[in-house]
Parts: sequence; structure tokens; C-alpha cells
Amino acid sequence: MSTLEILAGPPALSAFRLTKLREQLSSMLSASDFSSVELIGIQADYLHVVELQSSLEAAELQVLKQLLVYGPAKDDTANPKIDGANSSEWIVSPRVGTISPWSSKATDIARNCGLSMVSRIERAISYKLCLSGAGADSAALYSLIQPLLCDRMVETVFTEQAQLAQLFEQTEPLPMQSIDILADGKAALVLANTNLGLALADDEIDYLLESFLGLQRNPTDVELMMFAQANSEHCRHKIFNASWTIDGVDQTESLFGMIKNTYKSTDGKGVLSAYSDNAAVLEGNVAERFFPAADSQQYGFIEEPVHYLLKVETHNHPTAIAPFPGASTGSGGEIRDEGATGGGAKPKAGLTGFSVSNLNIPGFERPWEVTYGKPGRIVTALDIMTEGPLGGAAFNNEFGRPNLNGYFRTYEQLVSCSSGTEVRGYHKPIMLAGGIGNVRSEHVIKQDISAGACLIVLGGPAMLIGLGGGAASSMASGQSSESLDFASVQRENPEMEHRCQEVIDRCWQLGEQNPIAFIHDVGAGGLSNALPELVKDGGVGGAFSLRDVPCDEKSMSPLAIWCNESQERYVIAVNPEDLATFDAICIRERAPYAVVGNAVAEDHLSLADSHFDNNPVDLPMSVLFGKPPKMHRDVSSIAPPKQALDFSGVELDDALERVLRLPTVASKSFLITIGDRSVGGMVYRDQMVGPWQVPVADCAITLNSYTGYTGEALAIGERT
Repeated sequence: MSTLEILAGPPALSAFRLTKLREQLSSMLSASDFSSVELIGIQADYLHVVELQSSLEAAELQVLKQLLVYGPAKDDTANPKIDGANSSEWIVSPRVGTISPWSSKATDIARNCGLSMVSRIERAISYKLCLSGAGADSAALYSLIQPLLCDRMVETVFTEQAQLAQLFEQTEPLPMQSIDILADGKAALVLANTNLGLALADDEIDYLLESFLGLQRNPTDVELMMFAQANSEHCRHKIFNASWTIDGVDQTESLFGMIKNTYKSTDGKGVLSAYSDNAAVLEGNVAERFFPAADSQQYGFIEEPVHYLLKVETHNHPTAIAPFPGASTGSGGEIRDEGATGGGAKPKAGLTGFSVSNLNIPGFERPWEVTYGKPGRIVTALDIMTEGPLGGAAFNNEFGRPNLNGYFRTYEQLVSCSSGTEVRGYHKPIMLAGGIGNVRSEHVIKQDISAGACLIVLGGPAMLIGLGGGAASSMASGQSSESLDFASVQRENPEMEHRCQEVIDRCWQLGEQNPIAFIHDVGAGGLSNALPELVKDGGVGGAFSLRDVPCDEKSMSPLAIWCNESQERYVIAVNPEDLATFDAICIRERAPYAVVGNAVAEDHLSLADSHFDNNPVDLPMSVLFGKPPKMHRDVSSIAPPKQALDFSGVELDDALERVLRLPTVASKSFLITIGDRSVGGMVYRDQMVGPWQVPVADCAITLNSYTGYTGEALAIGERT
């Protein structure tokens, strides 16, 4: 039976942040119904909660305590300890049922230091508040204070340390569910669509009904969720690939077709791969790359063509719900796309961008800013721009990639329209993540997968996070329930992704001996999208074993294991004769992996669950990747009422000051200096220019090698 050890940690907040929090709490109290309540003091310290398989010996406990010494030491003179009858403790932990990125890293370090009896280390923050006055102990006051202490989407609040045991509770896994269409017909699918947050359109429900009736069986919840993820807006780009009728005229091209016109106009000159892989590949220059030779494993300069890869994507919905992990996993997902290009590639430099509504900074409101309200489950634009850029920068920093480019726009305006007026803005933000990298000539194009190949998951374990994020991309913001919004929030672990990238680097450096036959990253839809996509693109089918998937939460249902969007994972096909080479590389880099299935010649997907002795997935691939009815949009142009521009009452000095204070125009230094802009040693030009280091560079420039004079120039244009 496991036991818990709770160890005190260092201060959780710097003196500056603690003072700021105290000011926020005092200001909120004075403006509320509890104005008579006074905040006398506040203290914030980390608590380390350690789940042990058995009790520690004294020497082992000392090792554990030494590992958990970090950060600034406590200064009781500057921050005296709070005691007294009027003090209360609030313990803010990661949300019950989740495992924090810090926990994953700390647990791994403890085990690598010989503490094998450590099952998991989690970290919480103990806030101790000393309040006085009438109502200081009321439940209503606690409800008022709580939003300043925790993020309800990703954190839980306890009032006693004993309650922290809930973080480690395990229950028996729930079985899969069957959706009884044989008895209830379409109504059963409509109900499942709502309950599971599948975001399926009516024609997709009809397609599924027809397909499973043809198979003469009921679908499982795992199959339905898998279909929803694989056919979501995020994965299929249904709007971009839709056909359009505008003002009664059928359009000859989709939006995606128009985008591809830029490629078609060049006749593919200089383009080695486009619209067919995780990133596009452009023809590069010959340069000397520095890495170990395949035969001797000795480092040296190897002269070869260095091709460029380029990728950009958005991560909007998660950033609107929880900005730090949303933006962080946005950058992480884009980095994985670069690494999973061709037969394996090397990310080099990144960009991030944000479009949000007006910031409405307290005490610094601008004349053009008016509060129109927002859905309660998404955060404010100011929260997004306070936490989101830190998330993106933190991932790039910890992974080891410079962020050299980006943009930032605020927009929210009351405009005239045909029906009167409407507010336009970015309550649901745009979080843009992109980057460039390099790939070897022999690895530009993915190869076919052979029947019998080992199908591998490389990276971290499955967790109950990011469930349904792909399907969430198919919903309008605010349509889903709050619980489904939380389920699609993801969590980041850049250290694990760096380990995986080191494995990929060692593989592509082997050249023709690269053990990777095929690779995809795991993103929207988790394994339920990545593994079927892997075998489909490789020209085979797949037979998988659910319980071979590494999983940190034993209570997860088959749907949760197969469809969660735990980050920092890749799916890879490796031929049996190359498995020993791949295994040796993973052991060297301490990168966990598991063989979860094998490729089969038949175009069929099967997923066996040994725990329940059933098959959560048993489908012809044509059902999952068939051609459900294509989206069609029929719209009419509406000319907005025109108003002449009125300059009356506009003073030039005032107008100029307002323009310069608009965040879109103002300095972006605060978005730049939070990141390391030289890591990797290949950066020639970052955002800062001249002796005064002003962020006005027209583009970012990186080098192909440490010795040559060729490289890449990266710029971004923005128009809304």
C-alpha cells in the first residue's frame, strides 16, 4: 500500500509577485461587500507531495530532501511566518486527475537518482492568508478570493493537507461503451455527439449511421471519438476545403486551392515537398553540418545539401481556455511537426504571434476600449497576453530553440452592419506558432511501411488531458460545455520533447541506416488520429494493443487512453531488423518508447484491449478515412453601410499618442526579451537592431553551418 510524504518547499512567489498579489487582494476586498475585512498578511510556499510504494530509509529521505532544495531560501524577516486564529490555508494543486509537467520531470529525476520506491512527486502551493474583520471566515469571501489564487481550469483548491491524497487516488478503469444504433438508430448517434463533444455535422452522423449499419453492428465510443478527431476541422480543414457558392455563383476553387495557387504559379521550382507532410521542404544550399559520422560515431563536419523546412499553425482554443499551457503546447506541437517531417528532421528557429481583443489594463484603459463582455469559460485578452507569450517562450527556451519572429495585434470594435451594429474582435484569440528547420536529402520524402513493421509510440505516457481537443476545433467558441473545454486543455513537457528530438537527431544522422521508416507527431486526437494516419500514409493497415500504450493513470477508460492528446509523443514505424538500433538510441537518450502494434497488409484497423478482453476498434480503414459528404457554404455578399471619415475634434498630438500607445504599433520588446535568441549557435539576425537594440528587424536570419555563409531568412506579414 502506498504512503504519502509531505515536504515543505521554497517560497512559491518572489517578493515582487507576493506584494502584487497582496495589493490585488486588498483592492478586491475594498471594492466588494467585504470592505471591512483587512488582509494582514499572506504567505506562499511550495509543498512537495510524494507518493511512495514503501517507506524511505533515513538516508533515502535525506537524498529526496536534497533533490527538493531549489530556488531562493526562505527569508522570514522579509516575509514573517503567519500564525494565529484568523489565518487560513489554501492549498492550490494541479487539478485532480491530472499530472503536472513538473511532476513528470521531478519523478523521473528521483528514480534516476536511485529512489525507485518513489511512485510520483507532485507540487502544490500553500497560501496562508491572515484576515481580520467581520466575515473574514465566510464561504462567500473564499469564493471571491479563489480566482486570484488558482486557475479553475487546471488547478484544484484544498483547505487541508490531508486532502492532497486525492491527487493519487486510482480507480478501476471504465469499460468502453457501445452506441446502440441497431435499436435506436440516428437518435443514439445524435445523443453521443452531444455527450462526447464530437462536433459532428448532420451529414457526418448520417455517414456513420450508414457505415455501421452496413457493418451490421453498433459503434463503440472509442470509434466515434476517433472518427471525430480524424475528421475534425483541425485535421481535415473542412472549411478550407469546402466548396463555395457566393452570390449564387459556384466558385471553382476552395480556400485551400487558392492558397496552393502560390505553389502552382512557381511550377514547383525549388520546392521539394508541399501540402503532403508535417512541414514544407524547400531546396537548400550545400553546407558543412556538424554531427557524428554514421560509421565511426566521431563528430566532424559533413558537407551535404541542407534543405529548409517551414511550418506554421495555430493553437487558438486551448490558449483561450488556459493561456500558458495553450501557447506552450502550441509551440511544442509545431516543433514536433518539424522533427517529424520526412524521415526525421531538425528544428532550428521559431516564431509566435497573437491576435486578441482590447487589453483593458486596469488603471490604464484607453479611450477606444469598451468592455462588451465575454464567455465566462475563456480568459480575458490581458490574461492571454500576460500568460500566453510566457508559455510559448518557456517551451522554446526549455526545448532549446530560439524564437526570432512574430507579431502582436489587438482589435475589438463596434462596427455598423446590415442589421445595425456588431462587435468584432478576438475574444477567441489567434495563437500562431511556426518555425524553420533542416532535413537531409535522403529523408525529404516519407517511404512506404512494410507489413510486419513495428509501430512505436515514442515519448511520454498517456494521461487524462487534452481529450477532444481536435473536435473542439470544429465548434464555435462557447458551444461546448465547460467540462469539455477543460478536457481539451493540454499540458507541456519540453524536456521530454527534447529527449525525443535527440532520438530523432541520432536516427537521421545515420543517413541511409536511419531506423525510422515512417514518422508522425502526435497532436490533435492523440493516438486515435496519429496511428491510423501513420499506417494509412504508409500504405498499410494496423493491429494495435491498447494496454501496450504507456499510461500513467490506470483508471483511464479505453476512450481516454486511445484519444487523449498527451503531448511530446511521436508515432514511428521501425522495421524489425532495425529495432535493436532504435532501442539503443532511446536507452542512451533516456527516451521512453513502446511497441504498440504491427503493420498489416490489409487496410484494416484493430485495437485489442487485454484488460476487458474486447476490441474497442475493429474497422475497415475506408470507414475512418472514407469520403463523408464535403462541406458546402452558400453565402451572399452584404455591403456594410458606409460612413464618411470624420476628423472633427481630432487633435494631431492626441491622435499620434493614441496610435503609438496601440499595442499593435507599440514596442514588442516585452514579447522578445523573455526568450533566448541565440541558443543553437546558428542565429545571425534576431529582432533587435543597432546600438540601442530596437526591435525593428525586417526578418530573422539563421545560418546553415558554423563555417559557411548561407542560411535562411524568415519574415512574417500580418493582415486581418
